[in-house]
Amino acid sequence: MNRLGRILLFGLSLGLVWWTSCRQTPPAQTPEKLPDDQQRLAKNALKGLKIDQGLYATLFASEPVITNPTDIDIDARGRIWLCEGYNYRPELNPGDPVDSLGDKILILEDRDGDGRADTSKVFYQGNDVNAALGICVLGHQVIVSCSPKVLIFTDTDGDDRADKKEVLFEGIGGIQHDHGVHAFTFGPDGKFYFNFGNVGDSLLDKNGRVVTDPYGVAVNNREGTYRQGMVFRCNPDGSDLEVLGHNFRNPYEVAVDAFGNLWQSDNDDDGNKGVRINYVMKHGNYGFTDEMTGAGWRTARINQEDSIPLRHWHLNDPGVVPNLLQTGAGAPTGILVYEGDLLPEVFHNQIIHADALQHVVRSYPVKKSGAGYTADVVNVVEGIYDNWFRPSDVCVAPDGSLFIADWYDPGVGGHQVEDLNQGRIYRIAPPGVTYQVKPLDLKDPEGAVEALKNPNLATRYLAWQKLHGWGAKAIPALKKLYGSANPRYRARALWLLSKIPGQGINYVTEALKDKDENIRITAIRAAKELPVDIIPLVSGLVKDPSPQVRRTVAIALYHLKDARVPELWATLAGQYEGKDRWYLEALGIGAAGQWDACLAAWLKQTGDQWNTPAGRDIVWRARTQQALPLLVSMIEDPALDPEENLKYFRALDFYPDSSRQRILLSLIGNRFDHPRQSFIRAMALTQVDPGALPRTAATRTLISQSLESVRGRREFVTLVGKFAVKDRRSDLLDLAASAPQAEWRDQALGTLLDLGGKALVVARLHSDHTAAERLIEALGAQETKTNKDILESLVLEEKYPGALRQQAARALAKGWSGEDRMLRLVVSHRLPAEMDSLAAHLLMQASRSAVRDKAAAYFGLDSSRAALPPLATLMAQHGNAANGQEVFRTYCASCHRVSGQGTDFGPDLSAVGGKLAREAIYKAIITPDAGINFGFEGYTFRLKTGQTFTGYVTSRTPEETSVKVIGGEVKTLPVADIVSRTPYGRSLMPTGLATAMSRTQLVDLVEYLSQLGKP
Repeated sequence: MNRLGRILLFGLSLGLVWWTSCRQTPPAQTPEKLPDDQQRLAKNALKGLKIDQGLYATLFASEPVITNPTDIDIDARGRIWLCEGYNYRPELNPGDPVDSLGDKILILEDRDGDGRADTSKVFYQGNDVNAALGICVLGHQVIVSCSPKVLIFTDTDGDDRADKKEVLFEGIGGIQHDHGVHAFTFGPDGKFYFNFGNVGDSLLDKNGRVVTDPYGVAVNNREGTYRQGMVFRCNPDGSDLEVLGHNFRNPYEVAVDAFGNLWQSDNDDDGNKGVRINYVMKHGNYGFTDEMTGAGWRTARINQEDSIPLRHWHLNDPGVVPNLLQTGAGAPTGILVYEGDLLPEVFHNQIIHADALQHVVRSYPVKKSGAGYTADVVNVVEGIYDNWFRPSDVCVAPDGSLFIADWYDPGVGGHQVEDLNQGRIYRIAPPGVTYQVKPLDLKDPEGAVEALKNPNLATRYLAWQKLHGWGAKAIPALKKLYGSANPRYRARALWLLSKIPGQGINYVTEALKDKDENIRITAIRAAKELPVDIIPLVSGLVKDPSPQVRRTVAIALYHLKDARVPELWATLAGQYEGKDRWYLEALGIGAAGQWDACLAAWLKQTGDQWNTPAGRDIVWRARTQQALPLLVSMIEDPALDPEENLKYFRALDFYPDSSRQRILLSLIGNRFDHPRQSFIRAMALTQVDPGALPRTAATRTLISQSLESVRGRREFVTLVGKFAVKDRRSDLLDLAASAPQAEWRDQALGTLLDLGGKALVVARLHSDHTAAERLIEALGAQETKTNKDILESLVLEEKYPGALRQQAARALAKGWSGEDRMLRLVVSHRLPAEMDSLAAHLLMQASRSAVRDKAAAYFGLDSSRAALPPLATLMAQHGNAANGQEVFRTYCASCHRVSGQGTDFGPDLSAVGGKLAREAIYKAIITPDAGINFGFEGYTFRLKTGQTFTGYVTSRTPEETSVKVIGGEVKTLPVADIVSRTPYGRSLMPTGLATAMSRTQLVDLVEYLSQLGKP
């Protein structure tokens, strides 16, 4: 054999040895159910997990090396960086230990390639990173997101220790709050992307100055332009910050793909099964609160969605971008776009996302659909037998493997932590693939281009910086990459080529003609970042065959003050076919700030042919006075059923009040030929300001006629209450006694009593015992003096049927004022003797220990309960779920709902078994103050009248604050009448509930709750 042959054989042998070392077939992984005490051990961490076929999991790190990982990132060397949350919300867990030195940022490294960490280093420790929610490692700099600041740590000497700390942003709300600022990520354009949740509130720069967007608008959710949670882009030094989308609740992270597409998840209010995945259209409004007023999603509105998960996001409103996907209940966390090829093909170029409540890491394979997308769900890892598996983040390593951070806790964070001592990180890869990370070669453009292909963001960042710094020198290597068959590689090359001084525009111009729509889209976005006139560049794309390209062109027109824009926009609008909401919302974004000219240009193009389904949608979405007469003509069109087109009435809410009132008065007063004329008037009456109508007999007649058209609907109740139509009180009573939905019954009864209908209610209670059951239920749903007076009279009336008296007693005893009422009846000897047994039962189950003690003294009972045994003892017992359901109805249904049954006050518990493990459920019952769900923080409001209301805020506008008080009633308080708002300081769920019931009842209750929401 010649020398060359021996060299080749030797090289082949080395390759075979390497391949064999990387492809060692591991044993099969089959989920295994173990006893809880064994399941929680780190050595059994993988046994509770179900791994997708074609993948294999290893435990990269666990306790005691790490605890409570909130967020991770992976550097170009394959090392895992993580933020620990050991000092997470200690004020809510005063008995838990804290580390006075603060939380740690750790670096973990696998040096032998076995998929397990061998070394651990502390990069930084301090109280300024306690429970940090984001980490982004970019070369020698590390960006840490920890409200109220975003910090940049720099390792200047390469010893893996932070040598310098700087502030990038500050003044961010959400200290020790999951709805504050989240992780940064590096975009393909060289910019930084990040977001914050709805308590983030605002951004200040490192000098404490208010950050403004490129249009001079202050970045906060108080000015009315931007609302709630937001997603941002900025230069690496924090300058030129843009708001890319707003009106989210809590987008935990944002992921950016090679083309510049943005994807993120968003969490619903607890218990409403409305978690969503979003494609972020630049400048889009995502509908968590009312765009115009800031009112919460619970506030009634015309054309509101049929189901709460959809209503949660105002999806029927013009100006709200649709959701990609809604995934039900959840606690979404880390997200990425997997642009590698190591994992199975189903995950290539797709979103991968962690949901801590559902104990799952999922992928959402996306397909294009018009100007938007559809998506499916494919699980990557499920905690099928371990409901402490709480994935907090996902990240891609340089070799293409997936890493998952696991908070590992009975709960999902958000408001408390049960376990401070455990946490895990897993590596996911195909079976037999060991963890091998090749050293980078960034000495020349060719090596940097190779690194730019890497699926790991930290690697791409280093490559991007090198290539950008070389400028024209990098052109040959970048042009070669641009000629690749992989469109994502081409897009990465195009971003860099577009930024080469003096030449970038040429590459963008050429890319705008590319046959791949994704490259054309990338070129439009790249052009928007250049100091060039964008109009000539996009003019040739307004009739592009791809609706996704046209969507991007429309968005590129946003706030362009240019006389050429309206004609281009009108051409884009002319291609809307009436079915693609994504395209319609892109048109709305593109016309922002210039709706007058855009709609005029479109009407000039369409002429008399505008009144089509597509044309009516454009008018519905418009925001210009020119659209108002068109809206009226659509509402009055006899060919259109107004009941099926309530969205046209809702569109009026998006205009200034003076214009809206003028239109509404015209709809009320005009005579027009429509078979549903009275219905149209009724809808207009629900929106009009009552003070704008003359107080005449003709007006009263008009209202009465309109009411007939909505008899039996919720609008009937609204109108009767709004105009105080007392001669319709009997109709309200019928609704209160028979309406199919509890919220309708409650509203009808409340309106009736407000209109002085107490005598009518009492008469019906006595004459119709079938209706009485529903009326008593509705009376018990609201904790008002009138309601309690009626219930008390029923309880005391000895001739009233016994079963109904008992129901009335139970309804009376609901809530704090009800407990006090029942106790007063007992101790004053007013309660008939035959009711004593029931009263004793109700009062001994009271939420407050003071009430229980007084009742015990009166009845000669022992109110003391044996001290609860240790949690471990309770956990060892298994209860009866059927009995637990009855315990729930007795003790919990006065504040909580399960599957629509109970009182809508506290969090809906329909899925609590998925959110909390049994340990966490016990703690929530025994020590409710240790964890208060976000959005349920209590306040006491004092008014000028001297009245006080205690509850939580459901909606807040500049004029009104809506407060849901104990018992479930919503009180709307004029802001001008509020003297003070004092934090309640503890959970609205009273302490002592666990001791009010027997130990058996407690165990049964937890058994029942722990099964809710599980598959």
